[in-house]
Formats: sequence, C-alpha cells, structure tokens
Amino acid sequence: MKSTWLVFALCLCVSLVNSVGGAEDQKKVVAEERAKIQLAILLDTSGSMDGLINQARTQLWKIVNQLATAKRDGQVPDLEVALYEYGKNSIPESEGFTRQIVGLTDDLDKISEELFQLRTNGGKEYCGHVIQAATRELKWSEHDQSLKLIFICGNEAFTQGSVNYKQACSAAIAKGVTVSTVFCGPEQTGRSTGWQHGAQLADGSFLSINQDQAVAKIQTPFDSDLSALSSQVNQTYAFAGAGAKSAKKRQANADKLAAEAAPAAAAERARFKVSGQYRSAGDLVDGVANGKVKLATIADADLPPALQKKSLAEKRDILQQLGRKRKEIHKRIRDLSAKRAEFLAKERSKQAATAKNDTLDTAIIKALRSQARRKLYVLPE
Repeated sequence: MKSTWLVFALCLCVSLVNSVGGAEDQKKVVAEERAKIQLAILLDTSGSMDGLINQARTQLWKIVNQLATAKRDGQVPDLEVALYEYGKNSIPESEGFTRQIVGLTDDLDKISEELFQLRTNGGKEYCGHVIQAATRELKWSEHDQSLKLIFICGNEAFTQGSVNYKQACSAAIAKGVTVSTVFCGPEQTGRSTGWQHGAQLADGSFLSINQDQAVAKIQTPFDSDLSALSSQVNQTYAFAGAGAKSAKKRQANADKLAAEAAPAAAAERARFKVSGQYRSAGDLVDGVANGKVKLATIADADLPPALQKKSLAEKRDILQQLGRKRKEIHKRIRDLSAKRAEFLAKERSKQAATAKNDTLDTAIIKALRSQARRKLYVLPE
C-alpha cells in the first residue's frame, strides 16, 4: 500500500512539474513574441458612404506610413491591418450586416485591392456587432507592448442592433484593444448618438469628419518620379509558389490604383515600400536573405522563369543581384520622399489658415499619434 501511494505521489509531482514547466514555456513564447502594431478598420458601406470609401482608398498609404516607422524601445514592431465592412443589405442580417474582408495581415497590397472593390448599398449599421466580430475573430497579439487598435467609421446611431455596443467596447478593451470612433457628420450628432461614449468605454478617441469633403490635394514636383520608382522596384521581386502570379499582379494593380486615385497616393505608396514594413507574399529576395525561405527545397516549376534550370549558387546570385538593385531604388525613393516631405510642410504652412482638416486621414492620424504615445511608441513627425 505504501509503495502504491509512493508511486502516486511521484507521478503527481512529475505532473505538477510538467504543468508548471508547460506554463513557463507558454509564458516564454508570449514574452518572446515580437511586438506588433495592429490596426482594424471597420467601414460603414451603406448607401450614403461613397465619400468615406473614397477617402479610405486614397489615404490608406498616408495613414499606414504614420505607423510604418513607429518605434518602442528602439525597436520597429511588425505592422498588420485588417478590414471589415458593415451596414450593407447584401450581407445577411443573421451576420449583423457585417463581413470580414481581410483578417490581420502584413500584405497591405491585399487591403488596398479590397478597398477599391468595395461598393455601397443601403442597410442597417450595427456598430456593436462589427466591433464584437473584430474583437473575437481577429488574431490579436498577446505581447504587452503591442499596439492594438480598432477604428470604426459610420454615420448612424451607435446603438443599433442586438449586440450592445457597451458590452462590445468593454470586451475589446478587456483584450487590450482600443476602439476609436469616427463619426461621419456633425460632432454634436456623434456625441448624442453614442459614438463618443463607445470610444470612452474602450480608451479610444472620438472624432468627427465630413465624409463627402474632397481631400486636399497638394501636388509636388516629386510625385511622378516617386510613382515611376515604385513601379521599378517591383521588378526586383521574384515570386514563388502557387500564389506567385496573383501576388505579382496584386502588387502592380495596387500601384495602378494608387496612381489613378491621386498622385499623392502613389507617392505615399512608394514611401511605404521602403519603410521596412512592406511585404509581398511569396517574395524570394527577402525570404532567402532573412533565412525564412529555404531555396534548395523549392521545386524548379514553382520558381520564376529567371531562376529555373539554374544551379543553387546561380539562383542565390540572381536573388542577391535583385536585392542590391532594390536597395539602390529604395535609396532614391527615400531621398525624393524627404524632399517631398519638405515641400509639403511648406505648402501646408501656407494653407494652414484656410485648410479644412476634417477628413478620414487627418482624423485617424491624429488619433493614431495620440494612442501610440500612450503606449510609449515614438512616431517621427
């Protein structure tokens, strides 16, 4: 009997040690996870929101550039963006007229592509439902230094739908996710219809914009050159795998859409490409250089034509040449972007007295900077 109890006690000790060890290992994994900046954009796509969608399309690259070089303790976190739409009749009411378009991703070409495909349609705007969906569905970082942000934009009462916005916002902040609200209309209306209260519950910012206001367009002497360089840098990418063709097409299409939207959008996109945050799925140049892709394991048929029927050494040499070319173009983009920024600063100072700053980009950037500072992130001016 004593021996039986001894065996049981030993097994229990081993189990406890393994349990503690497993917990410690789990904590270690979380502790070692790289901090992230995660931004979920929730757009009202009901019938009256065409202006909002257009502002989002043209200003995406300007907005993400604010986060691209943010640092905390000298480190640049990874950047991920997600996109939801809500308030459209073509989405079933059983789903709260809400749809996740893209989950959190570092491939912002995909976000841009989907923004340009959005179409509006009349519907009911259930803010609580879409906030709850984004909070529950997205893979939010568990790192305590990560900056996790939801921005919801719309123009109807925040109280609609069966999901209580108070519970949805409280659940978001309990997960470390702030909710900022962007009301498309008069500020006082946003306050009286719950938009300000929603932001207060989730430690976010409340802002109001005119969704139909044309975004101020300041053309610079550097826009066309930056757009051309943005296209040139695409030629330094070598895509592999089943999604190679679609990734290459998406990259070129995002350039085209930005250029057609506005010269400034194309210039901001070029700037983002050199930020260190730009990712294009399946790129071998970066993948092999940082060790995340094992070139030797990729079948010739899955490689771009320029790499097929080459020795491993020849393949590596080609990728290294593309990498060097990319760095050269990146330098030229950085130099021109710095000159463009200086030009814009002067023009904006001239227009400061008459400029209207109640568009989506100015609202989100203002809130982003405020919330980043609260988490001890440093953003360049």
